[in-house]
Amino acid sequence: MSVIALAIGDPNGIGPEIAVKAALRFAQERAEPRVVLLGDEKVIRFYAEQYGAGDRLMRFEAKPASDRLLFFPVDVLDAASFQPGTSSAAGGRATIAYIEAALGLVDAGRATAIVACPHSETSVNAAGIAFSGYPGLLARLKRLPEDEVFLMLVGGGLRIVHVTLHERLHDALARIDSRLIAAAVRAGAGALRQLGIASPKLGIFGINPHAGESGLFGDDDTRIVAPSVATLKSEGYAVEGPIGADLMIGRHDLDAFVAMYHDQGHIPVKLLAGRNSAAMSIGAGLIFSTVGHGSGFDIAGRNIADCEPILRSLRLVAGATHLGAEEGTRA
Repeated sequence: MSVIALAIGDPNGIGPEIAVKAALRFAQERAEPRVVLLGDEKVIRFYAEQYGAGDRLMRFEAKPASDRLLFFPVDVLDAASFQPGTSSAAGGRATIAYIEAALGLVDAGRATAIVACPHSETSVNAAGIAFSGYPGLLARLKRLPEDEVFLMLVGGGLRIVHVTLHERLHDALARIDSRLIAAAVRAGAGALRQLGIASPKLGIFGINPHAGESGLFGDDDTRIVAPSVATLKSEGYAVEGPIGADLMIGRHDLDAFVAMYHDQGHIPVKLLAGRNSAAMSIGAGLIFSTVGHGSGFDIAGRNIADCEPILRSLRLVAGATHLGAEEGTRA
């Protein structure tokens, strides 16, 4: 049985609400993979009962009935700290505990992919846990260098890999080098193959406007990006660049783009897809996706949050796990 581990995110945000809604809808769409909710049982049960599915809740086991709403209990939030609409350190600690449990299921072979509901960076950092997004967290939990795990934002017909992510722009630009760009491209190409694109083509944005305009706007692209592209081509990767982001983004013959920093990649996807974007953490050796929106504390617990974005993430990784299963069968 193929399984997606669905971590409910910040328990006091909209995460558990949209997790339950999405799991129920996903089960209506297909028999497999099965979705298993990970989080505090009291939180999951609260929302399941709100939607009339409390009697369908069932702890994750080997051969569950098809109509069950499966969950794997990760009981770390005390009852007093379950306060929908409130950002807290307790909620931040719980968010990380759910991800750790999901990784445990994958490592044990009980799940094939992870989808994570929205987190709150404020809540997690309030718990004393350094956190600026799931890619860095996955790198630490998997004992990998943080500069080997990247984010690929998917939505609006675009896939954009980010060389750097949540950091001061000055620091991001200072950190970009040929090695980091090449690592991002390799991770992106691997993720695209997991999504069924056998021979991916990637376009690499320039750092500066017009990719430096032959040195008129700086030599960073000539010194840093161009050598990385040359190395990747010598390794057999189908890459183009550096080309100015505003020009390259209009290309329809490329499977993904590589952005140098957060806003260069996020703005076009968020403009076209809005909240309906999926964020994949790539390079950590597993299939991991989340949504491109926040925890929505202002509407938490009110049964008005839209589960469509998390449902899109489930569909995205379901395609990857299905392909993986087919490859395993052929092998």
